Amino acid sequence: MFKGSITALVTPFRADGSVDEKAFQEFVAWQIAEGSHGVVPCGTTGESPTLSHEEHHRVVELCVEVAKGKVPVIAGTGSNSTEEAIALTRHAKEAGADAALLVAPYYNKPTQEGLYRHFEAIAKSVDIPIIVYNIPGRSVVNISVETFQRLAKLPNIVGVKDATADLARPLQMRVAVGETFCQLSGEDATATAFLAQGGVGCISVTSNVAPRLCAQMHDAWAKGDLKTCFALRDKLMALHDVMFVETNPVPAKYGVSLLGKCRPDVRLPLVELSEGSKAKVQAAMKAVGLI
Repeated sequence: MFKGSITALVTPFRADGSVDEKAFQEFVAWQIAEGSHGVVPCGTTGESPTLSHEEHHRVVELCVEVAKGKVPVIAGTGSNSTEEAIALTRHAKEAGADAALLVAPYYNKPTQEGLYRHFEAIAKSVDIPIIVYNIPGRSVVNISVETFQRLAKLPNIVGVKDATADLARPLQMRVAVGETFCQLSGEDATATAFLAQGGVGCISVTSNVAPRLCAQMHDAWAKGDLKTCFALRDKLMALHDVMFVETNPVPAKYGVSLLGKCRPDVRLPLVELSEGSKAKVQAAMKAVGLI
């Protein structure tokens, strides 16, 4: 259903702090032209925690306008409030998104039963394919394989974005949940290893700045061209590292600004990239031939 290199899109801002709608739509169009296999508006990389509900809705709508019918749009609609997540997911469906990406509830620290009921409530409220986002580093809770076994029985919970950095997980999931459950990596640096363990793609930060290279790597894997795949894997490693030299999406947005696609501005409590980190991002992008 969803596979390959799927970009977790940055959200461009104007100098006055408002969403730059023109830059965003041009960026989505560029991602598609460069070969990205899907796009994710309003994820963590899109600074969803600091978007108002109105802005969140608008960004999803803008993305769908450009991408619908070309590549899948997987709208970020997660929240630590179940009712808010339901409302955002309903809007994503109404806007025409192909699926919703829902992060594990952060800060609340629900039990495994609480996690199950959270996603169950959303799945029963909105008829749209749902990808569950498991990222313990940000949400503090880790969704167990056993909980995924239960969730996978709900017809519209179709996959996982796995950012656990545990490469045993995709194989454990494949054995426990089944090979048709869509497993997408949330860790750029281990994306190819994740594919080897049963994954089908990656929701990527690095593809904000290198969409063509990321897409080519996944295309090579799909064709069984391991030589090309691994060469691209190695080439991209320096970029993966610098995309997380400071908190995501600050380095990615700075990298996109070097390509002339948007301003590097982020919203508080995030702050601009330090000068030392800027130099590292520039060096890596030059090494890969992006600038």
